[in-house]
Amino acid sequence: MAEENSKYFEVTPEIESLAKETMEASKVDPNLYTEYNVQRGLRDMNGKGVLVGITNISEVNAKREIDGKSIPIPGELYYRGYDIRDLVRGMGPSDHFGFEECAYLLLFGKLPNEAEFREFERILSGYRSLPPNFVRDVIMKKPSNNLMNSLARSVLTLYSYDEKAEDTSIPNVLRQCLQLIAEFPLLSVYSYQAYRHYYQDGSLIIHRPKPEYSTSENILHCLRDDNSFTDLEAKLLDVCLILHMEHGGGNNSTFTTHLVSSTLTDTYSVIAAALGSLKGPRHGGANLKVIDMFSDMKEHLTDWTDEKQVSDYLRALLHKEAFDHKGLIYGMGHAVYSLSDPRAVIFKKYVQQLSEEKGYQKEYALYALVEKLAPKIIAEERKIYKGVCPNVDFFSGFAYQMLNLPRELYTPIFAIARIVGWSAHRLEELCHGDKIMRPAYMTTLPHREYVPMEDR
Repeated sequence: MAEENSKYFEVTPEIESLAKETMEASKVDPNLYTEYNVQRGLRDMNGKGVLVGITNISEVNAKREIDGKSIPIPGELYYRGYDIRDLVRGMGPSDHFGFEECAYLLLFGKLPNEAEFREFERILSGYRSLPPNFVRDVIMKKPSNNLMNSLARSVLTLYSYDEKAEDTSIPNVLRQCLQLIAEFPLLSVYSYQAYRHYYQDGSLIIHRPKPEYSTSENILHCLRDDNSFTDLEAKLLDVCLILHMEHGGGNNSTFTTHLVSSTLTDTYSVIAAALGSLKGPRHGGANLKVIDMFSDMKEHLTDWTDEKQVSDYLRALLHKEAFDHKGLIYGMGHAVYSLSDPRAVIFKKYVQQLSEEKGYQKEYALYALVEKLAPKIIAEERKIYKGVCPNVDFFSGFAYQMLNLPRELYTPIFAIARIVGWSAHRLEELCHGDKIMRPAYMTTLPHREYVPMEDR
């Protein structure tokens, strides 16, 4: 039976031959994009996103108009008009974690007072559970070796448990979104536990969340066999969730959320589509590439502090002579930011603190050295139209390593955070979107006459 199953998934010579025909039929002359002024990938010739909507949820800035000229500035990120740096700084000395407070801000447009915040915490805590036997019947039934697929499957299955799944009224969609925000950590961690048991022959341990714990605390509590974690570990994960929660309306998964919501389909279908977008390595999986790149780098360097050795390795990366031979320094550069990514700037401080607590000072020093050298080397080796800076993925994978989070959970952690932004954008689209999104495509193929099969 196993042999028959493997044959079922085999790419046969016949399929290989048909694939060549598909590739030939799918060819489009790249010069046509310029000729017809087509904004390929919804970006202009300079890489700037094409304006397709208006949102008041968050804002990303990397340039400012001064005397009629567009001048690069250190990157800025605003949640509902609040600078992300002020939000993280303000929540640092507080007696609570910031993820829930920022979630309230994105969903309701204002920072909560004490009473509003405690009520919001109570609501999320009340939703922090799954339907009876869901873990056994859905998550454990057929584990996937990619947890993003497990997460999407779980979300789609939750549709069947919702008596008002098709109701797209704002109160009902808000209820669904709040439930998903509360459930995502459980769906992700339990999917990992199933994966570990069935694919890695590990112990199967399922911990229930604690109602008094925050989102970041419950992730660590449910994930670790002994439930233990330090305050700094929970705080760093909390900051990570805040920084990944939202990033303007123009990223791929958020645009997907608007696009699919405009059809008036159900919440579970929309979030599953967004998960499919985030799963792609061009979107949510970049920090894994950073981790693998640094692992390869450490193997090939005899002295991690030697600037010449590090510089030579970075040049080898760009020349496709090292690591995966793709010609990229992963974690460097961003579609919007040029001088700095504010998320990376904030995150770096917490990563440094954790590296000192965990004894990773040498590794942190290597990251800092690459951060210093890479932009200069890229500028020398590449003809680029804007500056290059480390993005948030540059440090996030290293932080997850120090937190001893399994690799399989890196992108689901991103989703645990981003479900808040997706929810806010879904609600915004339902409140103000009055038309289905329908982008235009054109064809340059000439019309052809039908020929009967016997004459072909």
